[in-house]
Amino acid sequence: MTLAAELPDAYCIQADITNEAQIETLLAEVKTRSGRLDVLVNNAGYNVNAPTSMMKLSDYDAVAAVSRGTWYLSKLALRRFMLRQKTGRIINISSVVGHTGNAGQVPYTMAKAGIDAMSKSLAKEVAGTDIRVNSVAPGFIATDMTEELPEDISKALLASIPMGRMGQAEDIAEVVGFLAHRASYIHGTVLHVNGGLFGG
Repeated sequence: MTLAAELPDAYCIQADITNEAQIETLLAEVKTRSGRLDVLVNNAGYNVNAPTSMMKLSDYDAVAAVSRGTWYLSKLALRRFMLRQKTGRIINISSVVGHTGNAGQVPYTMAKAGIDAMSKSLAKEVAGTDIRVNSVAPGFIATDMTEELPEDISKALLASIPMGRMGQAEDIAEVVGFLAHRASYIHGTVLHVNGGLFGG
């Protein structure tokens, strides 16, 4: 059962965040169906695992295209909805590796560090309004992406987490919900959610 089936007022729209035309269509559909946009959570990510010396330019471009889409979606959300409403929340999901670095993930770490910098810059642009922009930087979360890691690397990562476990999607969702609905005085910051792996 899909979320839309469980929640009568929910609906799903599929779009490729690397495709500007599909982002435009997505927000046009939101405008038609809902008339407003109060919370935007940018949670897209893509990674290519390889040493830099072995990567192709197309690998870098594929990772960077997702970050470009995050910027474009944020731009349109602000211009078409939140600045007119004079209120809104943008929450960008980055990563702990944007702060610590990670071998074999140079484009990904660059992209995630850039997402945090974007959040801080956007926050300054909308300062003085009721629009809040923040980042959430997860540590190692049990997802399809982390399941692809080799077993030896996965074990080493787990051993480096003081809490002794991978995070769950719910751990991130709780923080996002807090930023979306309760955190009126948190703005332009990066919240680290990583079980003690990195404190920022």
